[in-house]
Amino acid sequence: MGLMVSVKDGEVWADDSGGDGLPLVLLHPGIGDSTVWDPVVPRLARRHRVIRYDVRGYGRSPAATAPYSLVEDLVAVLDRFEVERAALVGSSMGGVAAVSLALGHPERVAALALLCPGVTGYPGLTSPELMTEIERLAEAGDTDGLVALALRTWAAAGTGDDAEAAAQVRAAVPAWFTNYPHQVPDPPSFDRLGELDTPCLLVLGELDQPEVVRCNEEMAARIPGCRLVRLPGCDHLLMLRDPETVAGLVLEVCDGLR
Repeated sequence: MGLMVSVKDGEVWADDSGGDGLPLVLLHPGIGDSTVWDPVVPRLARRHRVIRYDVRGYGRSPAATAPYSLVEDLVAVLDRFEVERAALVGSSMGGVAAVSLALGHPERVAALALLCPGVTGYPGLTSPELMTEIERLAEAGDTDGLVALALRTWAAAGTGDDAEAAAQVRAAVPAWFTNYPHQVPDPPSFDRLGELDTPCLLVLGELDQPEVVRCNEEMAARIPGCRLVRLPGCDHLLMLRDPETVAGLVLEVCDGLR
């Protein structure tokens, strides 16, 4: 069931599979929208209620026109679907929101499955050279160059034309710029990771950007009881590269939870 959900000064598109199992909320990365979960949803939805949505400016959600917070929008989606407690599956940017909610409202988070996650308050997650190149390409209006750069950086496991990853990145690029003036960063989380008290899985791709791999290793070391899984041959887009393994790992962390 897809519908528009009201959030502060805007709206986002969301989808709810329905069902009676523990809700799983899928939070997409900044280099894709909620369709990036298509390869894993069928398996997850056999055992759980699955909710996913497009962040403002991505997919079917209108671009932001006023200040907004990733975690506040997440709370609005949970409230709209009357979900008091859910397992959060966060990829990259989605991992930022998942961790922020788990720290700010731990009673609403049954488990965390973090896939190549970002985190607020971590220095050096993106290299200065990469940001300079993104700014140069953006100023030149070179969308093809931005897509190619993103694929080299975060989709290194791709072969040939890598059409699926390229389509995700190309659709996401406009949101990088429409959202930038409006997104309000959530409070720093990296130094608070030791406060997390929920079952947690962190999966990294060994072909991901080195700065992300290092960040993920440090996150897993700080989160009490966190299970760290490394997927060789995978990059930042784990759900596209190895959907069966990703779905199986998410189901494992949620086993026995209510």
